[in-house]
Amino acid sequence: MKLLMIIVESHCREELEVLLQHKGITGYSEIPNAHGVGASGVRMGSSAHPETSSIFFTVVEEDQVAGLKETICSFCDASDKKMRMIQWGVEEVA
Repeated sequence: MKLLMIIVESHCREELEVLLQHKGITGYSEIPNAHGVGASGVRMGSSAHPETSSIFFTVVEEDQVAGLKETICSFCDASDKKMRMIQWGVEEVA
């Protein structure tokens, strides 16, 4: 199993939810309105930097990761959106 952390622009969170649903991923957690600085710019939710990110966490079977990554990358390429996906190995979910 893999733990995925997917970081999206907050205004794209609904699109990500639809992508997850289409890939059969029904369980996830979201941290909305995350602040930070990275390759996509400054996201602080302030007057100077009004954008924020949303962070999604989900645990999926290893064979689901490639298809999900391909779906997210295709969406991003087609719509000029930025998303990041980080994955960790999971030994057990109790």
